[in-house]
Amino acid sequence: MNPITFKPLYMERVWGGRELESVYHRSLPDPASPFGESWEIVDREGEQSVVDEGPLAGTTLHELWTNQREEIFGSGYVNHPRFPILIKVLDARDDLSIQVHPPAHLAAELGGEPKTEMWYIADCEPDAKLYVGLRKGITKADFEKAIEDGSVEQCVHAITPRPGDSIFIASGRLHAIGAGFLIHEIQQNSDTTYRVFDWNRLGLDGKPRQLHVEKSLASIDFEDFEPEMDDPNSDNLATCNYFKSDRKSLVSGEIIGNPDPERFSILSVAEGALVSADGRCLGKGQFILLPRNATPLHAACDSTVLQVTLPGD
Repeated sequence: MNPITFKPLYMERVWGGRELESVYHRSLPDPASPFGESWEIVDREGEQSVVDEGPLAGTTLHELWTNQREEIFGSGYVNHPRFPILIKVLDARDDLSIQVHPPAHLAAELGGEPKTEMWYIADCEPDAKLYVGLRKGITKADFEKAIEDGSVEQCVHAITPRPGDSIFIASGRLHAIGAGFLIHEIQQNSDTTYRVFDWNRLGLDGKPRQLHVEKSLASIDFEDFEPEMDDPNSDNLATCNYFKSDRKSLVSGEIIGNPDPERFSILSVAEGALVSADGRCLGKGQFILLPRNATPLHAACDSTVLQVTLPGD
């Protein structure tokens, strides 16, 4: 089978911008609105990836997952009623809220879904900061006081990463993306986020954005002090129960296929371009579903590709 590509779903965000247009040369739905998220691979009741070309054009990801699962994705995924990975590009021109996702053992009780994710820094401004975990010595009582007096940012640990860095964000880890980032986010298929602090700003509707203080306090790991960016000693950037992400550095002409030919993978072109057997050139910022037994792609030039796979049941 040939590679499958999808139409992105663009989401306006108060902190977003237009980097998807300027960096990836995409045509955005509105000529002026700030688009903070592009949902590249998604199978949710309210949001669906739709195949953009070829014999499957117009088919949703959920239809592929439901009706052609073994043919396209391979065997061993019987416990997932929906495609279990959600992949986004985030364009942060302003700071995101300081937030947390509920851990698995509390999510149902709190009325949400657990959400473990990883970030790959596709691009960033030189002094752009990520906020991850707590500063050393900050207690839950300190944090509650900071919420009351509006100084939460003083409690959160800041990191200054570089393009090509990555970090794993487990459910329960306090975090925020600062201004000046273009990030590829690989995550569980979840959309539960609890905001604990939003820099005292207004949303696109001119009103303060909703906060979820009690649920945030229940979810935050208060033993997570001053983490740093991950330091992988191999291609593997992250492996967990929900996804595996590897970074592949390809020289011009080198091929890339599925690690297990009998199972699919998703390719994210961070730099460079790939060429498929059917002649398509899939450039920087393209996300590709490579079906089981698909013919490998080859690098049109020196390229960096993220390859995401799903653990079998």
